[in-house]
Amino acid sequence: MLTVTKHLVLPTTLTGSLPRPQWYSENLEGRPFSVMLNQVRFREQYFDALACFISDQNRAGLDILVDGDCRFDTDIGGRAWLAYPMERMGGLTGHSGLTKFKMLDDEPPGTILRELQGGHQWPEVTGKLTRGEMEYAKLWKASQILSKRPVKFGTVSAQCIEGFYRNHYYKNDEEMLGALCDVMNEELRDLANAGCGIIQVEEPIIHFAALNPAVKDKEMQKLVNAFNREVRGVKAEVWYHSCWGNPSQQRVFREVQSYERGLDWMLQCDCDVITLETASTNGMDLPLLKHLKTKKKFAIGVIDHRNLQIETPQQVAALIRKALKYVEPRQLIISTDCGFGREGIPRRNAFYKMVALVQGTNLVRKELSLPQAEVMAADPKMQLV
Repeated sequence: MLTVTKHLVLPTTLTGSLPRPQWYSENLEGRPFSVMLNQVRFREQYFDALACFISDQNRAGLDILVDGDCRFDTDIGGRAWLAYPMERMGGLTGHSGLTKFKMLDDEPPGTILRELQGGHQWPEVTGKLTRGEMEYAKLWKASQILSKRPVKFGTVSAQCIEGFYRNHYYKNDEEMLGALCDVMNEELRDLANAGCGIIQVEEPIIHFAALNPAVKDKEMQKLVNAFNREVRGVKAEVWYHSCWGNPSQQRVFREVQSYERGLDWMLQCDCDVITLETASTNGMDLPLLKHLKTKKKFAIGVIDHRNLQIETPQQVAALIRKALKYVEPRQLIISTDCGFGREGIPRRNAFYKMVALVQGTNLVRKELSLPQAEVMAADPKMQLV
């Protein structure tokens, strides 16, 4: 259900996370957001950081804003992206440290990805899964009140979380995944009913599973069905966010991966926008979009979140022009490959990457006779040096 971006041509946004200010030292540490709002130090730091995130995006000229994942703790490898719902759902106990995902198991000693495997601890399912105290609607309201521009809310997908749960309660993992989809669906419905216009479901494992030829079509269909169950009845614009992994701004795969097999399955998901990692691949998969018959939009990454080097507006514009060879402008949204991470690149680098994203988009907008966004950060009269 395209709503926010229905009539927008080449709107700009970010994937999600932004680097934390150095002074933002408080963490939720599994506690409910509402409870922590009673703590003066947390409340002050949280809302001040949120105001910084929104202000930076406004100054950069972005059309669709994010809350920077302000709720997530400062922890190793961005663990809170997964752990936030886990630490608040009912039916979970313990910290087994085990995961069903195997893609990092072969990392050798002395590598950062091996360290992440040892640092992350995960709970086990020992009872009926319930929503607990995720409070997505309240979190979104806290950010949306700071701007007239729409604020997109992102959350890890049910099927991604399921890969980190050891099941000691449900008949099998498939039944557990269904229960998890229902829990997240209830939370997402409340979020949409609160007024959130864009909900981004992050890292469904469909595009990952498609890389493995041993994963048959029957299993792929189950993953699509799980996604659709998770977003059923959610009255908002739904985005399917895909990238190729981002722990501590690292690639999970050494070689650049392709969406080629996964894209057909992604298109079967009940979403309005599909995000694609294209900056770090120089648009390798953009030709796949040429003959697709779909009303979905595509949010392409034109900024590499893993690289400290700031892209130039000309580089951003070149990648957008490349995409426009295969899709119409009305089907294109301009974004980042993934989030900038809380322990990722420095804040200043992230900010100027945002500025370059909008400036590069403006170059293409001008060529297409489209309205250009105001980039306050680039106003020559307001420079300090």
